[in-house]
Order: sequence, then C-alpha cells, then structure tokens
Amino acid sequence: MKKETILLVVVTLVVGLLVVILVNQSARRSRPATVTSPQAVPQVDYQKQIQMLERVVADDPGNSNAWVELGHLYFDLGQHMQAVEAYDKALELQPSNPNVLTDQGVMFRRLGWYDRAVGNFLKAQEVDPTHPQSMFNLGVVYRYDLQDFPKAREVWKKFLTVVSTGPTADQVRAELRALETLPAPPPGR
Repeated sequence: MKKETILLVVVTLVVGLLVVILVNQSARRSRPATVTSPQAVPQVDYQKQIQMLERVVADDPGNSNAWVELGHLYFDLGQHMQAVEAYDKALELQPSNPNVLTDQGVMFRRLGWYDRAVGNFLKAQEVDPTHPQSMFNLGVVYRYDLQDFPKAREVWKKFLTVVSTGPTADQVRAELRALETLPAPPPGR
C-alpha cells in the first residue's frame, strides 16, 4: 500500500474514535444514570470500542474523556469492577465531575458496596447540589438497599424540587406514595 493510503486509514480511524467519544459523552450527559437492569447489548461492537479506548489510554493516560468513555462501556456491559477502575482514573483527572461520581456510585451499588455508593452520590451533590441523577440514585440506595425510608423520602422530595415533570419525576412520586404505605421503621432506626 502507498504511504498516503495508510495515512488516510489511520487518520480516518482516529477521527472516527474522536467522534464516538464525543457522541457517547454527549449522550451520557443527556441521560440519567439509573439503576435499571442492563439490556442485552451486542458485545462485538463494545469490545472493539473497548480495545480502541484501551489503546488510547495506554498512549495518553491523562485523557480523562477516554477514561470516562471506557467506564461507560464497561458500565453498559455490566462489567462493574472494570467500570469502577476506569471511573477511578477519570476522577483522578477530574475529581469534581458529578456525572462520573454518580456513574461510579451506581457501579458501587451493583457490587453491593452501598456505603461507597452513598459516598459518591453525596460527593456529587456537594459538587452540584441540583444534580438530579445523584439525588435519584441516592434515594434508591436509601430505600431499597439500606431500608432508610426517612432519608429516601427526604432525598426524593428534594429531587422533585429540581425535576418536577417527566417520567423520572413520576417514578419518584410513585416511590414516595409507596413509602407512605410502609410501616414505620423500628425505634432507633
């Protein structure tokens, strides 16, 4: 092959990778990190993207966007520990990113590390007190994992002051109604 052809292929791959990173980053910002179960995903495409991003971070370990995208891919594949590790690298570079703190918190929850999940969600709230995804997920952990209904109620009421309409707000209202029907927690709780 000619040098120009090889150069064109390499440039096309790099541009394609950058477009994937930017599009995925934009899409990730626009959707909340909820704690629903993952959908079946075509792993072939994800695996190629993972390999490409692993090469990018090997060559440029300071590329926080690539670490975030790598974490998102592992997140979407349900590879919780790998996602946590990629998010750790991203947070070393951008410690005040509430979206990454929240996504890592969701992974901590899926690993059963509820205290670490709560810590991440609270840290995201410190960075951005109106960050809806961290509020929503904090309520989920309090409600379903820690059975701390008063804290879940408090967080979700705050959530509704930030997000008052839409499907997630409707879901939170339903959760609050359901909490009203539960018996009071035992004394000392």
